[in-house]
Amino acid sequence: MDKLVPTLVAIAVAALILFLLIFTWRRRAKRDAGLGAGYEAQADASVATLEAETLYVATTVHDKPLERLVLPSLGFRGRATLSVAPDGVSLAIAGAPLVFIRASALLGIGLATWAIDRVVETDGLVWIAWTTSGGAAVDSYLRVIDPAERTSIIGAVKDIVPGSGGGQPPAAAESTGTDQTNEREV
Repeated sequence: MDKLVPTLVAIAVAALILFLLIFTWRRRAKRDAGLGAGYEAQADASVATLEAETLYVATTVHDKPLERLVLPSLGFRGRATLSVAPDGVSLAIAGAPLVFIRASALLGIGLATWAIDRVVETDGLVWIAWTTSGGAAVDSYLRVIDPAERTSIIGAVKDIVPGSGGGQPPAAAESTGTDQTNEREV
């Protein structure tokens, strides 16, 4: 009997925390529902010029790497395959429908050291800035499994970014002076 009350209190606290987690996640998803998502891939899509195995980290508001968004198919981390083709970028995250980003929606690409709840070695993340189908500017962060592929990914995506400038790193970061590197301090 002397262990029953503390056990019930612990169960009640755990249930309350679980309820709050679910409630806040659903509220965030509802808040972000109007932002849109990826685009519909074309049936006659061009052949991928590059494929790379990555880990999808997060999608955030453009220039705000600490403000996570819950967009369709981009709400949870997961193993992913990134494909770059002349008509856009595809992100196939395990357990989620394919996310296609048209080349015309790409804003830039670069390297980052941190994003919401993920800090890695300098330039350990690849960020892709793009505009959703709802018109919201966002940044998606990926951890490339083979670090040697980072340069290839950046080059392939820069080739299809409108204007071919590759964009600038998110403003919340301190740039190291190149247009493809985004070094952030924690």
